[in-house]
Amino acid sequence: MGSGNLLPVMDYAILTGLVLVSGVVLALVAQWRGWRPSLLVVLAVGIGFRVLIMVTSAIDTWQPVDFMESFKPAGEAILNREDPVLGSEGGWHFLPTIPYVYGLLLWLGIPWEIGGRLVTVVADIALIPLVGKLAGGSKASLRAFQYACNPLAMLVAAVHGQVEPVALAFGVAAFVVARGPGAPDRPGITNDPVALVRQRVSALGLGGAVRQALAPGERATLRRALLAGLLMGLALCAKSWPIWLIPGMLLLLPTFRARAVAFVATGVAPVFFLVTLPVFAGTSLSQIPEVIHVIQDIRPIVGEWGYSAIMVGGDWTLSPEIATFGTRLIYVTMLVVAFLWRRADPVDLTTALLLAFMVVTPRLGAQYLLWFMPFLVARPTRFAWPAIIGVSLWAGYGYLYMTQFDTNTWWALHSVWAQCSIVLLPILALAMPWGRRAFTTPVEPPDAGPRVPLPASA
Repeated sequence: MGSGNLLPVMDYAILTGLVLVSGVVLALVAQWRGWRPSLLVVLAVGIGFRVLIMVTSAIDTWQPVDFMESFKPAGEAILNREDPVLGSEGGWHFLPTIPYVYGLLLWLGIPWEIGGRLVTVVADIALIPLVGKLAGGSKASLRAFQYACNPLAMLVAAVHGQVEPVALAFGVAAFVVARGPGAPDRPGITNDPVALVRQRVSALGLGGAVRQALAPGERATLRRALLAGLLMGLALCAKSWPIWLIPGMLLLLPTFRARAVAFVATGVAPVFFLVTLPVFAGTSLSQIPEVIHVIQDIRPIVGEWGYSAIMVGGDWTLSPEIATFGTRLIYVTMLVVAFLWRRADPVDLTTALLLAFMVVTPRLGAQYLLWFMPFLVARPTRFAWPAIIGVSLWAGYGYLYMTQFDTNTWWALHSVWAQCSIVLLPILALAMPWGRRAFTTPVEPPDAGPRVPLPASA
């Protein structure tokens, strides 16, 4: 998660902790009382919490190490017309999209401690109404309010300045666009895609397929698919992990053709930002292979989370063996989960994939735990709040409590903290939408008002 400079202590840990606890209490009371606040109230609460924590974090003597030594050099590299990946000595190993924004904010003279967090805080604020849209129904404002009060989101965006909220803002927006209007509940795979394509080609012929593609309804669907794919591509420009969001986004689209358009469009933004490196970042053509190599290279650091922390005693360790085993386990688990939830609502499928990833991954920073949060808040399960509170307590202990001590004490605490994460794995597994593995049309739409009988001729 980026332990930060371990000599200065975090000055505003108590204030930050009080804000986070207040957020949890408000979210739970809202659930209990069935609050439906207006969007203005929801945004006021979310913005107030995040701006307060951002300001206190910016003036704090403690700053996260990766925020200062990886993200800031990437922005400075853009100012100096250097490649952000190579200019940060591999500290930034993603596409240059966000460093462009960092560079602009530095060029405007905004202090880094504010400017670097401004990117993530604005993205996390944008996520608040998006979570409501993702939830849909009459509880949309409740879910948006609960995300506005989410303690982990505040820690990641306003304290750590990690870019997960940026990837999630584009990724959740892609889901909202792909789903489009209508009921929030949608089925997953309802037919064999190959058989469906053969059936349609056989029934329509080439001319019929072209006519259908040009029909007004189909054109609107394809435009939606194009925009959803472009948004998902921007999510991938922030970090590489949103690749796990692509299946759910594609399944929200109603036709095979629309899914094909969205899939192709997803690659547009990443390719654009890669090939324009020589234009905007000053990267020479000869450096591009090296940049790609650094982006692809993932150091096999384990010991921060789950079973790998137990195996190495809770210390950061370079272990290719554990990392390789964990990577293979992730791929197998993702395939199994995708099969089990193939007929589920695509949002539930995505929640299951991301939670399963957290359970089996050998390496994790606290910011990774934000990946599933918008989806789980939008469509909560029985164990959603135990999972949300559990990961928030674990991350908060690392961000707030452990930053109060000297280096030696920090390492001793880190060892116990990392190994204690094993307790969260069964809670995260239980929070998966086990009861929603197959989509069923609700007899009564969720949160719907009284039904109006249709005329007999309808």
